[in-house]
Amino acid sequence: MADVKDNLEIIKSELGDQITLVAVSKTKPNEDILEAYNAGHRDFGENKIQEMTDKFEALPKDIRWHMIGHVQRNKVKYMAKYVHLIHAVDSLKLLKEINKRAQNEDRQIQCLLQLKIAEEDSKFGLGKDELMGILQSDNLKNFKHVKVVGLMGMATFTDDEAQIHREFSQLENLYFELKDQYRFDTLSMGMSGDYKLALEHHSTMVRIGSKIFGKRKNSAW
Repeated sequence: MADVKDNLEIIKSELGDQITLVAVSKTKPNEDILEAYNAGHRDFGENKIQEMTDKFEALPKDIRWHMIGHVQRNKVKYMAKYVHLIHAVDSLKLLKEINKRAQNEDRQIQCLLQLKIAEEDSKFGLGKDELMGILQSDNLKNFKHVKVVGLMGMATFTDDEAQIHREFSQLENLYFELKDQYRFDTLSMGMSGDYKLALEHHSTMVRIGSKIFGKRKNSAW
């Protein structure tokens, strides 16, 4: 079994105090999450709403749950009462649904807009024109229960570091282009295999799973 506490301490020492670490706990048992929780960690990431909801119900209520996977609109209602940050928002329709469900819960939900920076077809995300269309939309301005706090992106799963740098640089440049105008404070990029490269491009939030909880099969987290 992975020594979760020691792994956390190593990564946090690398990140420093200015970077938010989202411990990707998808598929991991509650016991592993509690080990990280008892070591002082509070931010955990899941990619399936049902699994995250089950964990929310069972675990301490001061955990900040991050939805890091692709979100289907008909599932938003299940997490609206508790989710801290939704990372992978890729349409205005999804933001509208999040706003509606957050209003029902009398709360505001923070969101990141996902930009498609990877060359892999399997990755979701917005093009720059689509991103700007959302940010400049009158509809978004009227959503009182959604707060877009920044951008998220996933680089291609490759050993080619030059390519990863190019993709992260694309997102970094766009983030700083928009940061002041839209009051962004979060740039979420970097996972277990590439977070050190992401830090070179001013990532403020990284999503790390296997380096904390141990390896999963076929996972870049």
